[in-house]
Amino acid sequence: MKPNILQLNPILVPAINDQLNTLYTMHRLFEQEDKPAYLKQHGGVIRGVITGGHTGISNDMITALPALKVIAVNGVGTDAVDLTFAKARGIPVTATFGALTEDVADLAIGLILSACRQICAGHQFVTSGNWQRNPNPGALPLSRRFSGKRVGIVGMGKVGRAIAQRAAAFDCPVAYTDLRQINEVPHRFVPDLLQLARDSDILVLAAAADKAQGIINAAVLDALGKDGYLINIARGKLVVESDLVEALQRGAIAGAGLDVFVDEPNVPAVLFNHDRVVLQAHRASATVESRTAMGEMVLASLAAGLAGQRPEGSLTT
Repeated sequence: MKPNILQLNPILVPAINDQLNTLYTMHRLFEQEDKPAYLKQHGGVIRGVITGGHTGISNDMITALPALKVIAVNGVGTDAVDLTFAKARGIPVTATFGALTEDVADLAIGLILSACRQICAGHQFVTSGNWQRNPNPGALPLSRRFSGKRVGIVGMGKVGRAIAQRAAAFDCPVAYTDLRQINEVPHRFVPDLLQLARDSDILVLAAAADKAQGIINAAVLDALGKDGYLINIARGKLVVESDLVEALQRGAIAGAGLDVFVDEPNVPAVLFNHDRVVLQAHRASATVESRTAMGEMVLASLAAGLAGQRPEGSLTT
């Protein structure tokens, strides 16, 4: 008999779903209308859980799954899982660390270029017909160069280092802040976030920082300055969103590129029509390559956990 797996979020790669269906009896909770009733009916046989970084799994749900052997997070965020609670029960919790590094870093650079060079505004200028109506070269304001700008990175983990590598190719001086100086990183360490903002033309948030929030506030944005750009591909909650909106409205910073928000999918509407603000729907890892690699890591975690082994990268066992 195939093991029973509870899936809390969809996986968008058909090949991964095919493998899941072949190997396991899948219980896709996200497809059920009466989720509590479904869980009550099937919870006793569930041996593995697949969830997303934002969905996680509640302690009550873990308790309702007495046969649970492994929790595989299809993402890098684990703040929606009580790791201490899972550890006390000997349940491995894994995430897909490393699978999405390159694509997240790529999007960070894409957001920088889009915000500085006003690529989205330029696209809309053409597609709306405004260029034909007003072919004057001054119809669009001048944009800003990215090459050579001082880039400050908040969080020098795998993603931060990949962003630094890409920024260096644009001849950008790179500095960073983190919980500590990282000896193997060749870039300048700035222990104070405010000072890093003062020293940066572009401030990029790349910190996992599951337990941090509100570190980018009005003071940091003022330190970044009227010619500075904020890029966030990390966590929406790292930014005091009201402070960011106010900073943009009063011209305290030049612009922003944002892939994550405090209350997704609810994005402050005042950000929609700002020429130097570029918005994405939390899609930094949304490529075929990343999502396939993530799915393969989920499969590997399930196989190891159900076999009584410690899955690679388990955070709790």
